[in-house]
Amino acid sequence: MSVSIVASRYAKSLIELAKEKDVLEAVYQDMILFKDTADKNRGLMLALKSPVVRHEKKSGILKALFESRVNPVSYAIFNIITKKNRESILDEIAAEFIKAYNLFQGIQRATVITTTPLTEELRKQFTDIVTEATGRTVELAEKVDENLIGGYVLRIDDRQIDASLRSRLNELKLQLVN
Repeated sequence: MSVSIVASRYAKSLIELAKEKDVLEAVYQDMILFKDTADKNRGLMLALKSPVVRHEKKSGILKALFESRVNPVSYAIFNIITKKNRESILDEIAAEFIKAYNLFQGIQRATVITTTPLTEELRKQFTDIVTEATGRTVELAEKVDENLIGGYVLRIDDRQIDASLRSRLNELKLQLVN
């Protein structure tokens, strides 16, 4: 079974448990903390994914890092996942939980990449585009890429609108070659 399917199932179960225990918001913050920690600390995920590192050691790492910082429900899930030898996909589970939480709350995450920082007017236009396309409340992440030349790239989940000059020049180049 693929990692994303397994991670999605764990995430859905965790959402249901968190709703049942009335700690959904706390668990959401814990999953953000875990994902952020895993993204910034490559060694953590290397240790959790390593077949050489013993199960007890992985459990000890999670305990030292998270037991006092997260909700007991979140820590219990970390323990269950570790006991089932699925700690190597904890980052995927956290990412899937965040996606499921956003879906549950009606939030759509989108990323816009431009050559310069967005003005308030442009930010509103991009937010309106995403809201119209998805019908959800928008959390817009902004990135600046000087290599873009001009235009923008807008990403919504697995969809991408590339209205950059760089992509248009590449298309033109391909047409000239053929």
